[in-house]
Amino acid sequence: MPRPADPERRRSDRLLEEMAAEIDRRGGWIPFSRYMELALYHPRLGYYASGTVGFGAGGDFVTAPELGPVYAASLARCCLPLLTETGGDLLEIGAGSGALAAALLPELERLGAAPRRYLIVDRSRALRERQQQRLREALPPGLYARVSWLEGPPEAPFDGVILANEVLDALPVERFEITPEGPRLLGVTLTGGALAWRSAGGPDPRLEAAWSRLGLELPVGYRSEIALDLPRWLEQQTRALRRGAALFIDYGYPRTEYYHPQRREGTLICHYRQRGFDQPLALPGLIDLSAFVDFTALAEAADACGLEVSGFASQAHFLIDCGLEEVTAGLMELPDRERALRLAELHRLTHPGEMGERFKVMALSRNLAGAVPGFDRFDRRHAL
Repeated sequence: MPRPADPERRRSDRLLEEMAAEIDRRGGWIPFSRYMELALYHPRLGYYASGTVGFGAGGDFVTAPELGPVYAASLARCCLPLLTETGGDLLEIGAGSGALAAALLPELERLGAAPRRYLIVDRSRALRERQQQRLREALPPGLYARVSWLEGPPEAPFDGVILANEVLDALPVERFEITPEGPRLLGVTLTGGALAWRSAGGPDPRLEAAWSRLGLELPVGYRSEIALDLPRWLEQQTRALRRGAALFIDYGYPRTEYYHPQRREGTLICHYRQRGFDQPLALPGLIDLSAFVDFTALAEAADACGLEVSGFASQAHFLIDCGLEEVTAGLMELPDRERALRLAELHRLTHPGEMGERFKVMALSRNLAGAVPGFDRFDRRHAL
């Protein structure tokens, strides 16, 4: 893992001091979900509050919109009939660097379907400021005027499309371990001034209830994650959706794959300066910390919210069904350098060993007359 610069190290140390104080106040232990909340979203010292989150090739990680125009152009063809039917708005949850909005809005305008409003919900003030700067520079004034920012989900009724690209993986999750007595929460304590794992010891009522519903048999010592707050979060994000669809794009699995007996250490991922490693308690506030998504859990949460699961597919198959062939029709006529960049983007987006299979797309809808595009030929809802 690269050595952080001294200012970064000092900021991480300050967050560690605040974590240590909270651990002490709470009897020497906090659940992992609380650690993840502080590490990512502490209002001054968390990863997303720092203003230094690295997107793209020189950052901590690369998201699909950062790769080039193909992703947004394909996604626009999914949004087109949905915006036409609803006459509504487009809302992006967690817009990151603003790359998706910067590419998607001009493409939708070119297709004659620019939304009335493009709303961005992002709890990080630092990221909101970065998005505002990027979109002011990237968009013509007329399109930029349609963009507005919210700190939380809209309260007024909303018709249109909700987009969440790589948002679910950053929701705080609980970590658990299977013991002879059943599942037990794993949390964080202090040992010799350093953060360390520790079991909760006794049963946790929420985990016990969730585990009973899952009905899984896993070996003693198995560790993984569970998003106990996902139903509440989804309800908050979609309660204003009166008519339209929500697209969730992220890395994850159906439940049978998520809790596969051979995946004994769970799905947590840590990134720092483009390098992955497996020390989630290291450098709090400096590393990107995420967990794969249990898409079966998302489908169950949707049902509880009164949403219909309208489609589920790999990212590659979704993009193909959204008109990837049309989007890339003139690719071979491009100048050599640009053609090479677009071919590299296509490979990254669709190859099974890259984002193509690891990333999934789930469409949720409410009160739609038409189908959500992108799932005509490769819908995998049967796997949930």
